[in-house]
Amino acid sequence: MGIDDADTTFQVVVNEQEQYSIWFADRQLPAGWTAEGATGTKQECLKHIEKVWTDMRPRSVRERSA
Repeated sequence: MGIDDADTTFQVVVNEQEQYSIWFADRQLPAGWTAEGATGTKQECLKHIEKVWTDMRPRSVRERSA
């Protein structure tokens, strides 16, 4: 199972600053990250992130700018 294997299932994860990433679906999440709900291939997950993560600034920066 490798990061680019078509058989590898990933999940979209998000941290408290609302920054997104992908993580192996069958592994324990790293500290500070929560499953966002979307799963699939690497490409599917990256496409999902591209749709939902429209402001790349961390939440704390966005809140200060508001």
